[in-house]
Amino acid sequence: MANAIFSIDPPVNEPVLEYRPGSDERARIQDELQRLRNTPLEIPLIIGGRPVKTGNLGRCVVPHDHGHQLAVFHQAGEKEVAMAIEAAASAAGKWAAMDWGDRLAIFNRAADLIAGPRRMTLAAATMLGQGKNVYQAEIDAACEIVDFLRFNAFYATEIYRQQPRSGPAEWNHLEYRPLEGFVFAVSPFNFTAIGGNLPSAPAMLGNTVLWKPASSAVFSAWMLMEIFMEAGLPPGVINFIPGPGAQVGHPVLASPQLAGIHFTGSTTVFQNMWKTVAENLGRYRTYPRIVGETGGKDFIFVHPSAETEAVVTALIRGAFEYQGQKCSAASRAYLPESLWPQIREKLTAAMGTIKVGPPENFENFVNAVIDRAAFDTISGYIDHARQHEAAEIIAGGGCDRSSGYFIEPTVILTTDPRFKTMEEEIFGPVLTLYVYADDAFEETLDLCDRTSPYALTGAIFARDRAAVGTARRRLVNAAGNFYINDKPTGAVVGRQPFGGARASGTNDKAGSILNLYRWVSPRTIKENFLPATDYRYPFMEAK
Repeated sequence: MANAIFSIDPPVNEPVLEYRPGSDERARIQDELQRLRNTPLEIPLIIGGRPVKTGNLGRCVVPHDHGHQLAVFHQAGEKEVAMAIEAAASAAGKWAAMDWGDRLAIFNRAADLIAGPRRMTLAAATMLGQGKNVYQAEIDAACEIVDFLRFNAFYATEIYRQQPRSGPAEWNHLEYRPLEGFVFAVSPFNFTAIGGNLPSAPAMLGNTVLWKPASSAVFSAWMLMEIFMEAGLPPGVINFIPGPGAQVGHPVLASPQLAGIHFTGSTTVFQNMWKTVAENLGRYRTYPRIVGETGGKDFIFVHPSAETEAVVTALIRGAFEYQGQKCSAASRAYLPESLWPQIREKLTAAMGTIKVGPPENFENFVNAVIDRAAFDTISGYIDHARQHEAAEIIAGGGCDRSSGYFIEPTVILTTDPRFKTMEEEIFGPVLTLYVYADDAFEETLDLCDRTSPYALTGAIFARDRAAVGTARRRLVNAAGNFYINDKPTGAVVGRQPFGGARASGTNDKAGSILNLYRWVSPRTIKENFLPATDYRYPFMEAK
C-alpha cells in the first residue's frame, strides 16, 4: 500500500510538429498514410474489455475518396447496450476503489503513447477518416488529446487536494466519489481529441463509461480505444459501443443507472437528449449530470481601427481551416464600410491562392467535408445564396462530389444582417459578410449579439483600445470564448478553456478543472474526537 502523498507536476502543452518538406515527421506520416490505406480493418465493439461482433456493419470511408473503404465496424444495438451497462456496473466498484494515482497513471501512459509511438497512426487515421490536412490532424489527434489527458490528470490531483478546515477536536474530510452509475459519452466526428476526452475525463475521476463515437469517426476512435487498453485500462471502465443514435441512445437514456452525459454534437440532438432525461427523471437512481457542447454561429467583428491584413488572415483561417467543420469556426463577419474595399481586395486575392484537394497532398489547405449528408446541406446553403437577391457570392461556390465531398471555400456578401447564412449554423466552408456604417459600431455590436441563438466563440479586431472595451461589454454573453485580434478558433487546453452558453451548451469548459468537477459527487465526513456525553447546553442552566 502506498504510504506517500503523490503529486503530478503541472504539465506543459505538447509541442506541435510542423511537417516541413524533408522533415522526419513528414516522411513518417506519409508512410503511415500509405499503410493505413492498404490495411483494411474489422472493428469490434469493446464491452467489458472483450471484442464483440454483431454482424450489423457500418463502413469507414475516406471523405476525399469515398470509394475507398478503410474499415468496417460492428454496430451496437439494444442487446449490446444492456451488456455494456452490466459491464460498467461490474467494473464500477473496483475502479472507484483503485488508488487515484494508479488510475491517473493509465491516462498519463496513454498520453505518452500518443505523443510517441502512436502519434503518426492516430494522426494518419484522422487525416484519412475525417479529412483533415496534416497540420489540423497534428494539433488535434496528437497535441490536443495529449494535452487533455495530461492536464486533466493534473486537475484531478488539484481537486483531490482541496479539503475543508477542521475545528477543535474534529477532523473533516471531503471525499470525491464518482457518480453513482455510468456516464454516457457521445463524441462527434470533427475532433479526435474530443473523442478521447469525453470518455476519459469522467473515467479519471473513477466513473465507468459507455462511449458512442460518431459513425463517421469510428476509425480514429478505435485507435484511441486500443491505446487506452494498451495503457492498462481495466475491462469495463470504458465500453466502446459505436452504432446508430436511436439504437444506442434510447436504451442508454432509459437505464436507471444513467448518472451523466458528456456530449459534443448538434444542438438538436442535445436538446432531445435533455428532454428525454427530463421525461425519465423519476426512474433514475440519481439526477444525471448533463454536460454538453453543441453548435455555434461564430463571428468576427471588425472595428474601423483594425489592421486589414490581420483581419483577412483571421477570416480565412477562422472560416476555412478543416473546411469550417469546427463548432468554433468563423461563419459570419461584420466589416466597417471604410475598410471594406481594402478587405475585399485582399480577401479575394488570398482566396484565389487556396488549393482544395486530398490531405495527402500537403499543398492543399482545404479538403473534403465529412460525408454526403454534410455535402448536401452545405451546398444547399450556397444554392440559396446564389438565388437570393440579398446575397452575392464573391468567392468560391463550387461543389463536386464525384470522387470526394469537395466544396470550395465560399464567401457570401449580404445586405441583410438577418440573412439565412448569417443566422443558421452551416458547419462547412461558408463565410457570410455584412458591411455596416462606421458610425453604427455599437448598434451593430447589439445586432451581432441578438442575431444568433448560439454563444460559443467570437472575435473583435481593433487597434482602438476603447473599442475593444466596448465590444467586450456589449458582447459579454455572445461568446464563451472571446478573442481580441485573433481568429475565434484554436483554443488550447490549459490556456483557453473551451465552451459556450445559450444554444451552444452548458459552458463547462473542456480543458479545465471546471469540467472535471462535474464528474465527482463529494461526500463530507466529520470525525469527532471528543463526542458530547450530555445533551444539555450551557444556555439551559437555571442560574
